[in-house]
Amino acid sequence: MSAGAALLRQGVEATLLQQGMWVTEQTTGAGTAYHMPLLIHLRGAPDPAALVAACAAVVGRHPVLGSVAAETAHGLRLVPGAPVPVRRRRAPGRGNPAGDLAGDPQDWPEAVREEVFAPFDVDAGPLARFTLYETGPGRLTVAFTAHHLVFDGHSKDVLVAELAALYNGEAPDPPPPLDHGRAERERIAAQLPAAREFWSSRWREPGETVVRGRVLRSRRAAAGRTLRFRADLPAVAGLTRFETLLAALHALLAGYGNAAVTTAVDLSTRPAEAAGHIGVFVNELPVTTRPEPEETFGAFAAGLRARLREVYRFRGVPLSRALPRLRPHAALAPVSVSYRVRALPDPVFTGLECAVDRTVPNGSVRGALHLQCVDGPDGLAVALRHDPEALPDAGAFAADLLLLLERAGRDPGLRLRDLPAHRRTAP
Repeated sequence: MSAGAALLRQGVEATLLQQGMWVTEQTTGAGTAYHMPLLIHLRGAPDPAALVAACAAVVGRHPVLGSVAAETAHGLRLVPGAPVPVRRRRAPGRGNPAGDLAGDPQDWPEAVREEVFAPFDVDAGPLARFTLYETGPGRLTVAFTAHHLVFDGHSKDVLVAELAALYNGEAPDPPPPLDHGRAERERIAAQLPAAREFWSSRWREPGETVVRGRVLRSRRAAAGRTLRFRADLPAVAGLTRFETLLAALHALLAGYGNAAVTTAVDLSTRPAEAAGHIGVFVNELPVTTRPEPEETFGAFAAGLRARLREVYRFRGVPLSRALPRLRPHAALAPVSVSYRVRALPDPVFTGLECAVDRTVPNGSVRGALHLQCVDGPDGLAVALRHDPEALPDAGAFAADLLLLLERAGRDPGLRLRDLPAHRRTAP
């Protein structure tokens, strides 16, 4: 038994984020909103038995994948759940080249849709599952889905890298055991007084957000659609790529007629010692601006950067801890953003071509509109998850954002009032 498995058997303190998700699942349910799917498409002559063994080895190295949250006399704790399954299936359909699984879920074989959308038993587990699909001669897709209770965006990169290493016959050192819930509690205790003072004067319940004439209000989890596209993030002096994107989003929402703009932003809380761990290390916090039409984009973005730096000081403190009377919602605001950088290219599975899909639709959205962004060596991939009733034309919104990014990147000295809010009004 690994040191991590031994620690889990004793019961590991759940983090505050895990507690919040667990309560949501127990009270209202979240559908597939917390499902985190990943598809790894392999071409060549993949060895299914070696891949099955690699999947099982990853589970052994990261016992959190086999855990569930349980109420105990000492609070909510992670304990061992049902074993994580690793299955092999043949996906039926029209020849099923790997590319078929990269499109809209409605075009996927039924077996793959079941893998992504099948509910998890949050009480008994398992909270993760692997299925290997033979999608044609020399083609195989590893479909992995986990509940957000035990998995986050960075964990996808850890999982893919370890699968490749294990498939190639390498034996990376196992990650050291980490009681993240306990460490989080100790960090929050030190930061909580300052965080309460900070948020008490800044937090306002987000109202409605207008997007292309539609009023977005929802902060719940609901069935949703996903529009996927790629974006060129311009280099703007003094800004990171994320700051440029968020400033463009806020400027666009201001152009739609929102005097005050609040978006919820997912921030990583992953400490350096957890870099190689699979788990959930994230916190959602609000970012509010009041864009002035006469401001230049550059000046507005610099102000937003300063606000972000203030929020970052308390990135590890959940807003619900700083504001105990905060009403629970699946999302802090109708519009939210997650952004992470993938610094390395996809790992190599010896002798195989590999394509990894990290923005697989999960059939849901938290809030009314969520931008899931993965910035890698091949550019920015965006999955725009949206409530189709609140925002039926997500493509128009995406086009507006891309156009504004282009104009603002080309000339950050443009005033906000001169930036296009609707593509159809652009000269």
